[in-house]
Amino acid sequence: MGIITLPTRVHRKHHCVFAFGFSLVLLGLWCSRSFLYDAWTLAALPLLWTRHAEGFYISAEHDGFDISFANYSTHQTSADPFPDLVPPVLHHISLGSGAATHSKWAEVRQSCLDLHPGWESFLWTDEAADTLVADHFPEQREMWKAYRYPIQKIDALRYMVLYRYGGVVLDMDLQCKRAFGPLRRFDFVAPAAHPTGFSIGFMMASKGNTYVGKLVENLARYNRHWLGLPYPTVMFSTGCHYASTIHTFQPDRSELKILAGPKENPRMHNLNGRVSTPIFNHLGSSSWHSYDAAMIVSLGRNHGWKLPLVFIAAVGLAFFVIRRAKGRAILRL
Repeated sequence: MGIITLPTRVHRKHHCVFAFGFSLVLLGLWCSRSFLYDAWTLAALPLLWTRHAEGFYISAEHDGFDISFANYSTHQTSADPFPDLVPPVLHHISLGSGAATHSKWAEVRQSCLDLHPGWESFLWTDEAADTLVADHFPEQREMWKAYRYPIQKIDALRYMVLYRYGGVVLDMDLQCKRAFGPLRRFDFVAPAAHPTGFSIGFMMASKGNTYVGKLVENLARYNRHWLGLPYPTVMFSTGCHYASTIHTFQPDRSELKILAGPKENPRMHNLNGRVSTPIFNHLGSSSWHSYDAAMIVSLGRNHGWKLPLVFIAAVGLAFFVIRRAKGRAILRL
């Protein structure tokens, strides 16, 4: 009897240890489920971005729109004969001792104002921005003031002013070559980015736009110090990758238009680096957020986005595998 009983007790003890350990794993997964899901959504962007792309990429075939702008007047400020969904408002953001005090950027901004006579314009400096957030987004104010990097405050403010007023939000280093009138027929417009998603340096939206509201609403959810590094933290919490991820998971993306190029020139409207597009001369300086511009540009040139994405993808895959294993375990019970 003793020879049989001892192994049985040891076997049961091992079962208890395994069950306890498995329970701790499940508890840990349950507690971190929000982080794992958010990481998965970020990792899924390159795979899901082009889903239903024919519906949200502006084209002559789908929208009857000339993406080269050759057939539109340089000074066309209205979408006529289409209704103007985007209000005539221009927004530029200059927080800290940035572009607002630099004559070069004042001249670049003026190029856009000159092409849009009669439009309302805002230059968002620290005091005006803080008042806006306090008055209209009080639930976001503490998070906004506590952002680790200045560019996060600028990015978040883009969404807030666009949601509150509608119109067009522009980086200070975008020199306008033509008026935005033809694009005012769309509820939301932004230029495609490389290698995926879109750029937030130029966005147009209707006032109170539902998608832009989602960008503001989800800021708190994605407000994490991703991978402990500045670049992924900015990109995944407030930047282009964040905005593109929220775009990707909208149930209907047909009204969230992206301005790209034809097959022979897909980067026609990309604002990566110092480039000239049909609408802008992008000076590509990034001097107005120079605290990390060199690092971001360097990472971008060397495809530095791949490293954080690989890590996030691994987390997302782990989330998927563990979720399936958890489901099977529950079925066995």
